[in-house]
Amino acid sequence: MPPFILVNSWSLLYDTMYELENKKNHDNEHDIDLMPINLKCHLWKYNEEQILKDVSEYVTSTYGSHYCGQNQEYKDIQTIDLMAAKDLAQDFCQANILKYGSRYGAKNGRNKRDLMKVIHYSMLLLHFDGHYSRRDNGISEFSL
Repeated sequence: MPPFILVNSWSLLYDTMYELENKKNHDNEHDIDLMPINLKCHLWKYNEEQILKDVSEYVTSTYGSHYCGQNQEYKDIQTIDLMAAKDLAQDFCQANILKYGSRYGAKNGRNKRDLMKVIHYSMLLLHFDGHYSRRDNGISEFSL
């Protein structure tokens, strides 16, 4: 029979969180994969993992929809790219956060899609307000 090792779970959690925070402060502050999946699932109790998956699928869907150019040579250019070129992207994103946030529950009921749009425009605002740079994703807004 293998020997049993008793572990103080609070101590283990504290040590793990301390190591992750210490690594985060010294490495790439945007690395969301630092936390082991089993620890993430243990700490996340409000369906965050599924919500992130849904948000990812929604954002991906916007790259092949009516938000993009129809001609092959412009298929990767979105309306937000044009707004960014005119320094309008931040205000556009913030206005859409307010628009979709305030219509949630008022138009089409408690529409999940409105909340997806709020999250997506919040992500875009993080980018256009400089919290993340173009270097972070390896491409520019106008990569043809």
